[in-house]
Formats: sequence, C-alpha cells, structure tokens
Amino acid sequence: MSRTSHAYSAPDLSALAKNLKRELEARAELPGHVELLNMLTRAVGYRNYQHFKASRAAEDRLAHPAVVEAEPAPDFRRVELTARCFAGTDVLVRWPGKLNQQQLALWVLWSFLPAGEDMPEKAVNAVLMRHNGFGDHVLIRRELINMGLMTRTRDCRLYRRVEKRPPPEARELIRLVSGRRGS
Repeated sequence: MSRTSHAYSAPDLSALAKNLKRELEARAELPGHVELLNMLTRAVGYRNYQHFKASRAAEDRLAHPAVVEAEPAPDFRRVELTARCFAGTDVLVRWPGKLNQQQLALWVLWSFLPAGEDMPEKAVNAVLMRHNGFGDHVLIRRELINMGLMTRTRDCRLYRRVEKRPPPEARELIRLVSGRRGS
C-alpha cells in the first residue's frame, strides 16, 4: 500500500519540544506510532493526526484545483448491440437480454418522457406503448422506476421523469435513435 507524505512544520521548535516533553512526562510508558503522530500534530495546533491530514488535503485542493477529468468514450459496441433492439426505428422492438443493454434502452425510453411534468399513469403508458414494439409497457414503466429514472406517487396515479445526465453510452444511443424518428 502506498503512503501519502504530508509536509510537517513547526513555527517554533522550542514550543514543539516543550509540548512533546510535557506529553511524554504525563505517560507511564512510551507511546506508540499513532500516539506519537497525534502528539506531534497537537503540538502545532491540530486536534490529532486525522485533523492534520484533513487540513492538508483541503489546502492541497485549494492550491491545486482538480482538473476536470475527460469523460470516458462511449462503449460503441454496447451502443450498437442495444441499437439493434430498436431495429432502425424509435420503437423498442424487443427487450434486450442483457442487463446493461436493458439499462441503455431504458435511457432512450426515458428521453421520450416529458421533462418536469407530473403525468397520470395513462399518459405514461401512452408514451411507452408508442415506443414499445414487444407489448409490455408495464415492464418498461416498472424498470424505469427501479432504475431511478422515474418516480411515482404512493397511490401510483402520478409519474414524473427524474432529471439526470445520461451516461455516455446512453447519450450516444439516444442520439442514434432520436435521429431515426419519423424514419
């Protein structure tokens, strides 16, 4: 396991020595490694070693703002395999056999639901039936809820699309399928 090194400095070496001497004299036996770390960090004004590490990490984050990591490229093979379930249309003609493809397909169906609107069950069913060619809109509705892409009231009368940023593969598949609308 690699260790992170933390720079340590004491503004007054004499005060550091006095604090350490006082803490060591108050003990009946020699302190262990962690106890020594705590003594050293308390001597320069921290509550304990964990407080010291957290403060240093925060200082580092402020001094060196994180570079936003580039989003990974979509897995085009997964997108292609899932796109086959739409058979060149915006209708899901068959339910994918693999979970990761089902989840991608659900993102596409999620994109057809209106954003920021409460919808009665009948309206949700109408949208899902329009984009479902295998005849089980109830499965799709349930899976959208299970995946956290849609919520419903306790009495199941009103549904709402949950606004999230789709993962890269889902965005690519949405783009592909949406480009086929009206084809």
